[in-house]
Order: sequence, then structure tokens, then C-alpha cells
Amino acid sequence: MTVTLPAELVAEAREAVRRGHAASLSAYVAEAVASRQLRDRSLATLEDLYGGPPPPDELDAARRSLRLAPPVAVG
Repeated sequence: MTVTLPAELVAEAREAVRRGHAASLSAYVAEAVASRQLRDRSLATLEDLYGGPPPPDELDAARRSLRLAPPVAVG
């Protein structure tokens, strides 16, 4: 599998590995993908419960309550 990432993301991931926050670059990326998949499944569950996307103000309140960072825009 080949994945292309922006240089700044790769540099930050390599720095995390250097600091011992991940065993390898592959482990770092695998953890990031797993985290994204968990977030996607959680949002899908909320959509099922609400019968559609949860209201943005409720998502923001939940993020603040859980001390989660706001979602990163991907473009």
C-alpha cells in the first residue's frame, strides 16, 4: 500500500516516533486511521439516534465536555 501525505504531516509523525510516542511511522499512521474510523462510527451512531446529523451546537458542547479538539477540515 502506498499513501501520499503532506510533508508537514510526515515530519510531525516522524518527530512523534523519535520522541517515543509511537513505535514506528506505520504504527503512528495505523493509530491515526483507527482513530478516524472510531470517530466515523461514533458519528454514524449519533446520526442513527438523531435520525440525521446531530445539531452542530450539541456536537460542539459534547466536544467541549469531553475536551476534544474540533474536527480538522480536510480539503
